[in-house]
Amino acid sequence: MSSPSELHADPRTDCILSFLQESQQTSADFRIYIENHTRNPDDLSRKQIRIYQLYSRTTGKHVQILGKKVNANGDDGGKYALLVVETETFGSHIRIKGKESEYYICMNKNGKIVGKLNGRNQECVFVEEFLENNYTALVSAKYKGWYLGFNRKGRPKKGSRTTQTQQEVHFMKRHPKGKVDPLEEFRFTTVTKRTRRARRLKQNPKTN
Repeated sequence: MSSPSELHADPRTDCILSFLQESQQTSADFRIYIENHTRNPDDLSRKQIRIYQLYSRTTGKHVQILGKKVNANGDDGGKYALLVVETETFGSHIRIKGKESEYYICMNKNGKIVGKLNGRNQECVFVEEFLENNYTALVSAKYKGWYLGFNRKGRPKKGSRTTQTQQEVHFMKRHPKGKVDPLEEFRFTTVTKRTRRARRLKQNPKTN
């Protein structure tokens, strides 16, 4: 039977040991890489940017970010009502920034809606909830069950006083006045034998 020193001297054994060590190191490095990139999303590869307005069901106007103050009294096409929405591709977590003011909509621990320049805080992250009535609700990612909402005067409601069923938290995404979604410019129609026959009959009606 070979001694440990003789096994270590065998070049084939050294090769196997080296391969195992490299495999373990590679596996560990790959695991760390995945953990780091999951914890800190790559802004370029995972973030989507959209620009639209948020129409408030309560006021009939649009959410606008004036700076630290946020309300739902913005006019269609108003510069403060134009929102830059940053969405991570994994999930429906979004950050909403005013295109003009560059302030983010955030909700503090008291449920108050405020504008902040730094939107990386978890208080500035909302989760989109798509409702059966075709409206969208935005719930705080940090304070569960607290929604972005505005009263009839357009003033922000405290998150602790909101529920998903309230009209005050219902919004509709809209493009600015005069702007059209590029996807809507392309309309596809399925042409069948029946539609072609109908067209021919329309072009050449029978005369009695």
